[in-house]
Amino acid sequence: MPSKSPVASTALLDRIEALIDTLRPSEKLVGRFVLRHPNLVISLSFPDIAAKCGVSQPTVARFCVAAGFKGYRDFKLRLAQSLALGVPFVHHDVGMQDSMAEVGAKVFDRGIAALVSVRNHLDPDALTRATTLLAEASRIEFYGLGNSGIVALDAQHKFFRLGVPAVAYSDPHIHAMAASLLGKQDVVVAISGTGRTRELIRSVEIARDAGASVIAITASGSPLARLATVVLFADVREDLDVYAPMTSRMVHLVLLDVLSVGVAVARGPALAKRLKRAKEVIADRRTEDT
Repeated sequence: MPSKSPVASTALLDRIEALIDTLRPSEKLVGRFVLRHPNLVISLSFPDIAAKCGVSQPTVARFCVAAGFKGYRDFKLRLAQSLALGVPFVHHDVGMQDSMAEVGAKVFDRGIAALVSVRNHLDPDALTRATTLLAEASRIEFYGLGNSGIVALDAQHKFFRLGVPAVAYSDPHIHAMAASLLGKQDVVVAISGTGRTRELIRSVEIARDAGASVIAITASGSPLARLATVVLFADVREDLDVYAPMTSRMVHLVLLDVLSVGVAVARGPALAKRLKRAKEVIADRRTEDT
C-alpha cells in the first residue's frame, strides 16, 4: 500500500531517481521519462504520457503508486509543486556536452520553473501596494545597472504610454542625480537580481531621503529589499557557469508586465482611449500587405 503521508515536493525527483532500480522494467520507462522531462509531464494527459513512454495506461498508474502517490492526479500535483520550488535545477543545468536540443529544452524548463515559482510566492498585498503607488505617481523612474538596466529601459517603454512621466536610467551617476530631484509623489522602481549593487543601493537611499517611494524588484533578504517601500521578491537561481543571467531578467520583465497592466486597469477608461490613439498612430506606420 502507498504511504498516506505527502511526498516532500522538494525531494520528488530525487525520490524517483532513488527507487528507479526497484521498479518493473515497464515502470522504469515511465520513471526515466519523468526524470528527463519533468516540465513536459505536467502538461501531458494520462493517455499521452503512456504513449510517450511506450507503455500501457495501467503501467503509468502502477508507477505512480509504486512511487508513493495515490494516483496520476496526485503525482502530477506533487510534481508541479516540485517544479515550482526549483527542483529541476538540480537535474537540468546546461552541460558543455549537451546537444542544442537539450540546451533548448533546459533553458525553457528553467525559465518556466522560475516563473511558476515566483508566481506562487508573489505577495498579493505587496503587488497591490506597488500598483497603487505607480497609478498615483506624478513621475516614475526605473533604475538598474547592467542586465537590469536593459529591463529598466523595457519598463520605461511599457509605462510611458500610461499617462505618467516615466524615464529609465542605467548610469549610476545619472540615477543618483535624478534621485536627488524627486519628491513625495514620485516613485522609483529599482531592479536588481542580487539587490547588492552598491551604486543602485546608494541611489535608492538618495531617493528615499528626497521623499520618494521605492518599489524594489529583487532578491529577498538583500540590502535593496530592506530599503524599499514595497518589495516584489524575485528569487531566481541562475546557471552562472554556462551563461550570463537570463532567468532573472525574464522574471523581472514579467513582474513589470503585471504592474503595467495593473496600472492600466487602475487608471480606468480615460487611459483606454489614450492607448487606442497610440495604437492608431503605430498602425499608420505599418505597410499594407501586397
